[in-house]
Amino acid sequence: MKPFILASQSPRRKQLLEQVQLPFKVVKSEIEEKVDPALSPDELVASLAWQKATDVFSRDENQVVLGADTIVSIGGKVLGKPKNELEAKEMLKHLSGQKHQVYTGVAIRSQEHNFTFFEKADVQFYELDESEIESYIASGEPFDKAGSYGIQGLGATLVEKIEGDYFTIVGLPVARLVRALKEKQMINTRNP
Repeated sequence: MKPFILASQSPRRKQLLEQVQLPFKVVKSEIEEKVDPALSPDELVASLAWQKATDVFSRDENQVVLGADTIVSIGGKVLGKPKNELEAKEMLKHLSGQKHQVYTGVAIRSQEHNFTFFEKADVQFYELDESEIESYIASGEPFDKAGSYGIQGLGATLVEKIEGDYFTIVGLPVARLVRALKEKQMINTRNP
């Protein structure tokens, strides 16, 4: 299999693809994402992944492109990446002691195959006091992550429990991705 294109500069997605030994190179999507508030969280995350994959695929239609996006949803409200400390603080206060959902959408674009899917995981946060929130924000970790936290870093200390695929929360449901690629015969089926 020739390397496919990851339409993302997420270091977490890059690390996960390396972990499962899929050959890839990174080409960042340059589009401004269009968020349709009428879409449900699962539809929205699939749409955002599709937009990224389509943007990069349109530059070279001889490639296989993988787009992905992750969002956090609580009570039907979607939480994106915080723009500043105040927004991060408000998101973390909102998540404190609550169960929320993390959705990761995946899109594959190629001449032969075009499809999307999403995975969802439930995350329960501990009750967070003001000092925990302030300390976590001071770490700088919340600022490039949906919902203002990263479960793979210091944010792990905020999480009481999860239900679902851990890697969906990190940003790429790798087991489901590998199975989808095998099903479409896009990768060798003898690999794990």
